[in-house]
Amino acid sequence: MNQRNLIPCLLLAAGRGERMRPLTDELPKPLLTIKNKSLLAWHLEALSAAGIQKVVINHAWLGKKIEDALGNGSQFDLKITYSPEASALETAGGIRKALPLLDPNDYFLVINGDVFCPNFPIELLIAQLDKLRKELNPPLAHLVMVPNPVQHPNGDFYLKASQVFDHPRDGAEKLTFSGIGLYHRDLFKDLVMGAPAQLAPLLREVILKNRVSGEKYTGPWHDVGTPQRLQELNAANE
Repeated sequence: MNQRNLIPCLLLAAGRGERMRPLTDELPKPLLTIKNKSLLAWHLEALSAAGIQKVVINHAWLGKKIEDALGNGSQFDLKITYSPEASALETAGGIRKALPLLDPNDYFLVINGDVFCPNFPIELLIAQLDKLRKELNPPLAHLVMVPNPVQHPNGDFYLKASQVFDHPRDGAEKLTFSGIGLYHRDLFKDLVMGAPAQLAPLLREVILKNRVSGEKYTGPWHDVGTPQRLQELNAANE
């Protein structure tokens, strides 16, 4: 793979995991395990296999346990650094705080730490970069969208071809944002460092400017949001 394409990755792991209580009272949600492997370990192994080397993990709730479990990433042949938050800064705020550690040339990869997507083709997603960079008005975000799960039947955004819309369009499909995406550093340039900020309003703002592209992924993907879902995934993988 082109060295230019070996972008950094941010794994989002700062959430409190309220819906996962009591499991998350003593353990950060992304350290919960499926098939005896933490959610973060699944991601890290996949990133390493895809050739990505630089990973930043943000954390807030019980963050030291994440650092103790994963260390500097050498066990995954990765270089892991951490972006601690005294209290969770929401997704966009967390990304803004981690940007100096990521130090991307332009684009970087972000993955929600609490999604389970074994066999997700990270290499194919990264391969989109050359196309994005060549566009006349390069997208500020490229979102991986998935069919709407039972717990989120109304979806998030509309996808037609490779364009993401916030409102219905002829031939567009309403899908759910997977929590996996490529972002350009310029998307976050106006955010205040260390201030909470949500990602969805930021995305909607640039969607209106036709600066968000996307793709549909139909492989295994799960938002591990409740103890029941975690139990079901473990039972299915026995």
